[in-house]
Amino acid sequence: MAKKSSDITLQQLRYFIEVAAEGSISAAADLLYVAQPTLSAAMKDLEARVGRSLLLRSTRGVMLTTDGAEFLGYARQVVEQAELLEQRYLGRAPSRRLLGVSAQHYSFVVEAFIRMVKDSGAPEYEYSLRETRTWDIIEDVRTLRSELGVLYRNEFNGKVIDKLLRESGLSFHPLFLAEPHIFISRQNPLAARGRVTLDDLAELPRLTFDQGANNSFYFAEEILSTLSSKQEIQVSDRATIFNLMIGLDGYTISTGIVSDDLDPEIAAVPLEVDDRIEIGWISHSSIPLTKQAELYLAELRAVVTDFGVSLLD
Repeated sequence: MAKKSSDITLQQLRYFIEVAAEGSISAAADLLYVAQPTLSAAMKDLEARVGRSLLLRSTRGVMLTTDGAEFLGYARQVVEQAELLEQRYLGRAPSRRLLGVSAQHYSFVVEAFIRMVKDSGAPEYEYSLRETRTWDIIEDVRTLRSELGVLYRNEFNGKVIDKLLRESGLSFHPLFLAEPHIFISRQNPLAARGRVTLDDLAELPRLTFDQGANNSFYFAEEILSTLSSKQEIQVSDRATIFNLMIGLDGYTISTGIVSDDLDPEIAAVPLEVDDRIEIGWISHSSIPLTKQAELYLAELRAVVTDFGVSLLD
């Protein structure tokens, strides 16, 4: 692809960032209030100017090439600095598109998100927070639907998760190591116990998060996914799982960090098993984090330490 002599414009970089975030030229065109043919032509012109293919086009949308992922990192830095200059000297408002996060179902992720939004003080903003399946978290970050993902790994699933992350061009950054706990209703008699065993749970419904088509034991959100249970219910969201804890005396296994403000009726009780849960965040290996992502991670670390947990990073 021949390289043109004209310069790359900030508008083209902004267009490219939106196309990468949406995974679709048509969706980005709607967001930018630009005609689809105009945006498509702008992307082809940008590729001609840099002399490299940045996007893989298909009937399902667009994906970044390896060069495109690297280019996006630089584009974000340039646009971010330009916007800071415009805000400082021209009094322009910040960009509405600020941050996307995909995560497993953890209340500390939500608590950090709340703090970030409140601390921003922005009169207008556009964030996204997706509590979703493990495979989808990795896909969201790989395709740049989200800049950050939050999930867990342990001795059982670690090799599979790490291999998938490497193949997707992503990196896992450890955040903290958690002792497994069960989450149950505060009305459940086990809530008053100092610790519980798997035998204590034998007659209770086990509640797990549905992993959809990628329902491998390695993608389960809960440890000990290979153990059989006489009663098991799969759910798709955190509100439902908490309602079933209250209504059916069910339980799930998680980190032990539960927010009294967000989930006041749920108790966390240590589970006696020889295992640990390593919580971490994932991002593109070759793309630097935006300032907003760094601010969110700072809030995430603060929330975790507020619960008395020691950080690994």
